[in-house]
Amino acid sequence: MQIDPTYAAVPAIATGAYDGYLRSYADSVRDFGHAVIIGFGHEMNAAWYSWGYGHIPPATFVRAWRHIVTLFRGQGADNVTWLWTVNQDSPGTGPVQDWWPGPAYVTWVGIDGYYFRPSDSFASVFGHTIAEVRAFADKPVLLSETAVGPDTGQSAKIGNLFAGMRQYGTLGLVWFDIAQNNGIYHQDWRIEDHLAAEAAFRLGVRDKLTRRLWRQRRGVQ
Repeated sequence: MQIDPTYAAVPAIATGAYDGYLRSYADSVRDFGHAVIIGFGHEMNAAWYSWGYGHIPPATFVRAWRHIVTLFRGQGADNVTWLWTVNQDSPGTGPVQDWWPGPAYVTWVGIDGYYFRPSDSFASVFGHTIAEVRAFADKPVLLSETAVGPDTGQSAKIGNLFAGMRQYGTLGLVWFDIAQNNGIYHQDWRIEDHLAAEAAFRLGVRDKLTRRLWRQRRGVQ
């Protein structure tokens, strides 16, 4: 679940103006009784959202994040995994660490990033941001929004994506399975009906993720 303050003022969230709604939301999550992953204000280190870089001070975002987490815990919603999600570090994004709420308020770190061009690799898309995050946070990293575009040499780059996940020890990925058609940054990200891409994806899951998890559970390097 992604809570984005599109129609809410982040400073007002921090001072409790939306607590009635948030308590109701927290109660629903608690009563659901199963594990739920929740993020707030994703990609805040980038400038394209109203809650992000250049629009509000990072300290204000941090106060809002901490307020939400504290409120949910106060309502007994202990079944929440808190996912703090940044965009891959790139020209025009702000310093990632400025938006960090602190380890007590985050369960997992999410990083959003895409393979747009044939020259893209796991190291160039995610490597620098993962290194930045791990310099100040000892939290599992999830590729929380990603895909490999058809313009990249898709099947080979899908293999590179999974190999990078294994090398960097990430949790997993959420694939942006959407058809877009508006230039290099809005490609058709789907792999359905693309046999080579599907095969590369299945192979990556089998060989790079499933076997790594099996080995980790048995203490094998």
